[in-house]
Amino acid sequence: MTTGWQDQIVGARMTVDQQFADRVQGSSLSRPQWGLVMTAVEFEIENADDPEAATMVANTSKLEHVLPEMANVDQQMNAMAGGSAGGSKGSGVVGSIKNALGLGGGGDEDNEALAEESTQLAQAYADELQAYLESEGRWDDVRRTAAND
Repeated sequence: MTTGWQDQIVGARMTVDQQFADRVQGSSLSRPQWGLVMTAVEFEIENADDPEAATMVANTSKLEHVLPEMANVDQQMNAMAGGSAGGSKGSGVVGSIKNALGLGGGGDEDNEALAEESTQLAQAYADELQAYLESEGRWDDVRRTAAND
């Protein structure tokens, strides 16, 4: 459910999405995986009532619910590309064979690394979104709206 301040930033998010695409491409996450991250992340403004301390944060508490699907999306991409898609873990023919034998990817360690990188990227996105709003002179209005929500 969106709130008033979130409705105010829809256009800004589309702009930041485009600007942030290079950052996602430079990560180990695929575009579909990043899309799943963004469905799980909720952006919040902490200390919205304090102009000096207000900051946008990425609440990633629901990220654990999409982690299994993130691994599935990656495996599906690899399978559709004949095992050569640029996935985050176990890509290529050897990786596909390992995954088929249950020897590759998908373990707790992989999920932890994926969760950590996803969390870091989501917060970097929130920082970039706030910086964009500040550069456009819109941050204070958004912050005030959030304080009244």
